[in-house]
Amino acid sequence: MSATRQTVDTLLSRIVAGEVPDRIAELYADRVDWQVNWPSTEHLDVPWIRPRSTRADVADHHRTLAAATVPGQAEATVTGILVDGPDAVVFGQVAQTVRRTGRRFTARFALHLTVADGRIVRHHVYEDSLAIEAACRS
Repeated sequence: MSATRQTVDTLLSRIVAGEVPDRIAELYADRVDWQVNWPSTEHLDVPWIRPRSTRADVADHHRTLAAATVPGQAEATVTGILVDGPDAVVFGQVAQTVRRTGRRFTARFALHLTVADGRIVRHHVYEDSLAIEAACRS
C-alpha cells in the first residue's frame, strides 16, 4: 500500500471514529492548501467554512463543525478512493443535522488530498454547498 493511501485511510478512520480534532490535525503539514468549492468565504450561516492554512486551523475546523452539528447524527459513506502518486481523491456522501436550525443536509463530495513526507499538504473539498448552506440558513 502506498504512503498516500495509508495517510488517507488513517485520516478517514480518525474522522469516522470521532477522534479529537488535534489527533486528526496531526496528519496535516504545518502549512496546508485548504480550499472548499464555495463561491466566496462570506458564508456566515456555515460557521465551519472559512479560509484555513495551518495545522491548527484544521483542528479548529473539526471543533467548529462538531459544535455546529448534532452529536451522533453524522453519516458518511465513502464510495471510492483513487490514488495517483502523492494525490488521492475520495468520493462519497455525508449527512448531518445542524444544531442551530435542526435541519439536516445530505451532500455528495469529492475530496482531493495531496500527501508529502507523510503529511497532508492539500485538502480541497468539492461538495453540494447549496444543500449545506440551506440547512444552516436561519
